[in-house]
Amino acid sequence: MPESSHRTPAPRPTKLRSQRDINLWRIPLQLSLAAVALFGITLIPDILDKYSVIRIPSWLTMGSIDDARAILSAMMGAVATVLALIFSVALLVLSMVSTLFGPRLLYRFLQDWVTQVTIGMFMGTFVYICLVFLVTHQDPRSTFIPQISLITSWVLVVLSFGFLVYYSHRVARSIQNPDMIGAIADDLYVAAGGAHVSGAGEGTGAVPDDAGILRQAETGATVSCPKSGYLQHVDHGALVAAAHAADALIVLRFRPGQFVLRGEPLAAIVPPDHALRLEEAVDRGVRIGRHRTLTQDSEFGIAQIVEIAIRALSPAVNDTFTGVACVDWLADALLTLAERPPLEGNWYDTGSRLRVWMPPVRIERLVKLAFDQIRQASGTTPAVLIRQLDAIRRLAPRLPDGCRQVLSEQADAIRESAAALVALDRRDLDAAWQRARTALDALPRPSSAEPTPV
Repeated sequence: MPESSHRTPAPRPTKLRSQRDINLWRIPLQLSLAAVALFGITLIPDILDKYSVIRIPSWLTMGSIDDARAILSAMMGAVATVLALIFSVALLVLSMVSTLFGPRLLYRFLQDWVTQVTIGMFMGTFVYICLVFLVTHQDPRSTFIPQISLITSWVLVVLSFGFLVYYSHRVARSIQNPDMIGAIADDLYVAAGGAHVSGAGEGTGAVPDDAGILRQAETGATVSCPKSGYLQHVDHGALVAAAHAADALIVLRFRPGQFVLRGEPLAAIVPPDHALRLEEAVDRGVRIGRHRTLTQDSEFGIAQIVEIAIRALSPAVNDTFTGVACVDWLADALLTLAERPPLEGNWYDTGSRLRVWMPPVRIERLVKLAFDQIRQASGTTPAVLIRQLDAIRRLAPRLPDGCRQVLSEQADAIRESAAALVALDRRDLDAAWQRARTALDALPRPSSAEPTPV
């Protein structure tokens, strides 16, 4: 292909969202405190006007004490009503997401900045109006009408309702299946890139013999897992530094995304001379939690899209178009992981000595994960099966050579699973299978006849 025909790919997100970022109260609290600070600022000119230090123009005033109280009461009631409505809508959206996409995707809506800012703006406006209402008073000796604060209250209400329109637009767009699936693929793109970033004290080295590493681990000191949960994140920079200082090797028994039982061997330290010090480093550098995250777990991103497809293809929903969209985005996700391979689990110091080893996740395993369950759920949905075969045809020349066997097995399994289709659908599926086989047969044969480990 001529060089001029290449196009620069569209920019993709650079920040990864994670379940560890869930916090629905922080932004509303910050905006409420900001409202208190704003009230203190706007009250200064009102006090100066009361004591005739300055004079507020008449066109900035909002009437008498009765007018001020009526306006504040109306705004306070409207803001409180809409705030309750926002919470109701948010709960309804979360219920819909749990049903349509699965409970593991709720965190994407809980951490959405538009939802948090909308709640925060209405809470801040309500707090501000309450404070203005408290200082607006009339007694036999004096009358205080904070005109600047009243004008600011009106501005805050207008801004809050304006942002409510954008919030409604954002919710309506985010619950659409293509946007949700594409967002997962974007996060997977960020995770695949960030997982390979090396720390200041890390280097590169030759690929080790995994079987030899595991034999070494049998002679090392065992580090037990302190609690049950999913391995979420490995701070390999800190572990490499600790292992380098002790001139040792840390062998992790699990990779991010796998479930570890309390008391189960989490790691081994070779040699065991500095086991105590390195055990503390492992405790600090390995995060165990109740849920999986995308940070270093490429399988989780694939599994999220697969879950959406399975729910869409269930008899209760029967949404073929969402199933087809999931197959398309899974193909994009596999290309992303092929360009930026999943973590091999080997981290070295600057002297190219292996310091931390972890069970690798192979691209072949991810290919199998992306096809298996959707194929099993769409045995009577030829449109999805044909799209899977089309994806295999398009992926075959772009994935590593080791994926050829897995793609070939998936193509044959798809054809076998369609045995019950009517003749017309079967003919279309056979044609798609033949195109996929042609693309696979054009690939170079692997040098070894042994199956690729997944």
